[in-house]
Amino acid sequence: MNPDSYLPVLLFIIIAFGVGVGPLVAGRVLGPHRPNPDKLAPYECGFEAFGDARMQFDIRFYLVAILFILFDLEIAFLFPWAVSLDSIGFLGFVAMMVFLAILVVGFVFEWKKGALDWE
Repeated sequence: MNPDSYLPVLLFIIIAFGVGVGPLVAGRVLGPHRPNPDKLAPYECGFEAFGDARMQFDIRFYLVAILFILFDLEIAFLFPWAVSLDSIGFLGFVAMMVFLAILVVGFVFEWKKGALDWE
């Protein structure tokens, strides 16, 4: 291999590093730096930080997060399917209906178990 063939890759890495690190350095050098206790305090949803950071959370937080990811991924699959529905035909339609039916069964199961109820 000719070392000249690696020049574009090297240039790409240098430019990518510059685009990634350049704005951070520019913001640090050019931006104002006026710290005070309020700015340096940890921020947690508008409340003062309290307790240990390693405290246990209610399992419902995780259930809601998992359900959000599940249905967010469902939408991510639905957009390309809807765009290519003409080309994939009836078999693609049936496959997506099976996929959606499985998700609906899971959603109904979670609903019946009370995972969506917040007390």
